[in-house]
Amino acid sequence: MSPRHSAAEARRTRERIIERGLDLASLEGLEGLTIGRLAADLGISKSGLLGHFGTKQALQLAAMQRAAVIFNREVWHPAASAPPGLPRLRAVCAAWISYLTGGIFPGGCLFVSSTFEQDGRTGPVRALLQRQFRAWNRRLTAEVRTAVRNGELPDGTNAEQLVFELYGVMMSLNHTIQLHTDTRAITRAQTAITRLLPRDPAAPPA
Repeated sequence: MSPRHSAAEARRTRERIIERGLDLASLEGLEGLTIGRLAADLGISKSGLLGHFGTKQALQLAAMQRAAVIFNREVWHPAASAPPGLPRLRAVCAAWISYLTGGIFPGGCLFVSSTFEQDGRTGPVRALLQRQFRAWNRRLTAEVRTAVRNGELPDGTNAEQLVFELYGVMMSLNHTIQLHTDTRAITRAQTAITRLLPRDPAAPPA
């Protein structure tokens, strides 16, 4: 096999590992993402898998980095072309709901499950998760502030508080869908978003 083919095969194997790792982590948590389990699932040797990642922690970090790419693709990119401010915020939330309920990961949003799993822990995986959440928080907060400047949200709107509440809606939606399989949660989440991000800031709450 030529070096070029060997490199291509290595990339394909790495992709298979990450893709299966994401599915497994969404179902069993990052701690369930073990070298032995993945090797058995994929029909490769442990040494072969270790050759790509070296440690369980490196595998967990790679999974979280790929999860961020998928999240941006599914949630941010569909909304990025909407006008900045309230239209983009509403488009982001619609895409976010679709992401959480569309079966992107078999066990639900990996970020939501990882947040609970990493509570009280320290280390590189928690640090990466914190950076990812902070980056998303900054992006949403910037859009809220743009909406206020545009007159689409009332003056004095607390951007950080509004983003906190948007997070709460999405966390509750994921929990209700995954634990209770209650599809009515989608309508409830949409109602909450409409209340938080009204099309007409002067309109009364729904």
